[in-house]
Amino acid sequence: MNLLKDKVALVTGGSRGIGSAIVRAFAAQGANVAFTYLSSEKPALEIQEELIGMGVKAKAYKSDASSYEQSEELMKNVLADFEKVDVLINNAGVTRDNLMLRMTEEQWDTVININLKSLFNLTKQVLRPMMKNRSGSIINISSVVGDFGNPGQANYAASKAGVFGFTKSIAKEVGSRNIRCNAIAPGFIKTDMTEQLDDKTKDAYLTGVALKRFGEGKEVADACVYLASDLSSYTTGQTLSVCGGLNM
Repeated sequence: MNLLKDKVALVTGGSRGIGSAIVRAFAAQGANVAFTYLSSEKPALEIQEELIGMGVKAKAYKSDASSYEQSEELMKNVLADFEKVDVLINNAGVTRDNLMLRMTEEQWDTVININLKSLFNLTKQVLRPMMKNRSGSIINISSVVGDFGNPGQANYAASKAGVFGFTKSIAKEVGSRNIRCNAIAPGFIKTDMTEQLDDKTKDAYLTGVALKRFGEGKEVADACVYLASDLSSYTTGQTLSVCGGLNM
């Protein structure tokens, strides 16, 4: 299928983890893909060549999503190279876990700036070109932790809960211009971090998961494909949980 044929997607944090699964899924559906990385230059350039080999236009940009100035420059470069942006996926995110009594101001600020302020930075930049085209889909990657909370992750939970309110507000602001804004809340997804967990810890995590397994990055990416495509043309302001039925 070519659900995203000729669309241009911009994905932040596209060189690793869920982000790399998203850019590959979009290219497989015919989208031209711009994506950012911060420090993983070699993997980013390898993915860029992989996507080009799939027959689409692709380019990796080094850019810090938490910086307004860099986000502004990124959008200028993407529009110069791709001429438009049909889909924005705000995926860049980090964790700096610590109990509140031990959490530093730097740990708090880093997580809030990368996980939440980045949404403001990129969404603000993409709205004008989308409004000009009277079309667009913005997808914000949140987390079930934003709903449930988690000890030692007050900064992460706060940032991801903020994504929900941001998403609903933007959906109401720009819906009349045929621009949609939705969020995805992944649960426990296989990553480099989860692969390092011992079996006992994994089993503890999976206790409340109905499907009794970790999710795959591709399963989050497939949800992004749906929200980016015309299949979801009447869906906006929503959060889609991709969590295997976690604590239903």
